[in-house]
Amino acid sequence: MIRTEKRMRLCVTLLVCCLVFIWGNSLLPGNISGAISDFVKNILAALFEQGEKEPENGGFLLRKMAHFTEFTALGLCLCWLFGMLKKGMLLPLFCGGLAACVDETIQIFVPGRVSSLRDVCIDSCGVLLGVILLTFGHYCMRKKKHLEET
Repeated sequence: MIRTEKRMRLCVTLLVCCLVFIWGNSLLPGNISGAISDFVKNILAALFEQGEKEPENGGFLLRKMAHFTEFTALGLCLCWLFGMLKKGMLLPLFCGGLAACVDETIQIFVPGRVSSLRDVCIDSCGVLLGVILLTFGHYCMRKKKHLEET
């Protein structure tokens, strides 16, 4: 990945924003976090056909998908940063897993929240998907550029 000062600044800014979003949400007490989940669940319910039965664990699935999605974004940012620094793919995976552990550790100290090894696994899978998506996208762009040059 081509490294420029502008790209590095943008990447680091996005990375910091991801971490602030992730860890900021973990600092919210359980009742506030639950209210946000319920609000999003109600918005999604309004978008789908009335009369369809909501899955029994709809709120649970929504929260787990939120974990997965925010850590996928983190994985994209980490892969981009370490790709520009030519550090390979293991470092973004390690740093993403570490961020997931910090996230769950924060929740130990927040009223109404619990720490979960399952969430660390979900978060780490999200990071892995982000790394895979960016790596595959970069590969496709390089291949397309190579085909255009020939």
